[in-house]
Amino acid sequence: MTSNLSLADEKHRLRKEALARRKAMAEIVRIEKSLALADHVSDLPIPAGAIVAGFWPIRDEIDPRPLLDRLRQNGHTLCLPVVAEPHLIFRKLDRGCVMEDAGFGTMAPGPNAEELLPDVLLMPLAGFDRLGNRIGYGKGHYDTAISALEKSGPLLCIGLAFALQEVELVPAEGHDKPLAGILTEDGYRSFC
Repeated sequence: MTSNLSLADEKHRLRKEALARRKAMAEIVRIEKSLALADHVSDLPIPAGAIVAGFWPIRDEIDPRPLLDRLRQNGHTLCLPVVAEPHLIFRKLDRGCVMEDAGFGTMAPGPNAEELLPDVLLMPLAGFDRLGNRIGYGKGHYDTAISALEKSGPLLCIGLAFALQEVELVPAEGHDKPLAGILTEDGYRSFC
C-alpha cells in the first residue's frame, strides 16, 4: 500500500510542477506554440481516412484546434470527447455544429451529433517522459476510454503538449498505457 501511495504522491508532484511551467508561459507564446502543431501534421502516423478524436482546450492547455482543422482538410473525420459513464464518448465534430458544455470546462458537439469510435486519440496531458509514459489530470477518464476503445480494435494514442511539460521519469503503474508518440511545438516524437 505504501508503494502505491508514494507512486501517487510522485505523480502528483510531477503533475503540479509540469502544470506550473505550462501556466507560467505567456499567452502569446502558448498561442504561437499551439499554432506550430499544425506545421507537423505530415509527421503524424495517422492512417488515411482515420477517425481522429481531438479535445477542446481548457485553461492553459496547448490548443489543438488548428491541427484538427488541418487534419479535417486532409480528409479525416473528427470527434471530441464528452464525459459520460462508464467512460468518455466521442461525438462527431462538423463545421458549424452546435457545441455544448462537455464537462470540466470543455466543449463538444451536442447530443444530436453522431457518436463515433475513434481510431486515433489526440490526448491532453499534464506531463510526459522520454519513454512515452504520461501523467493525466488524475481523473482516469482517458485510461477507462482507452481500455474500452481497444476492445473494438487498434487505437493510436498520441499526446499533445508543450515541450516544457516533459518530465524526467513518470512512475508508471500497471494500468498505464504508454503513448505511441507525442506532438509538441518542436515536432512529433515516436515511442514505438
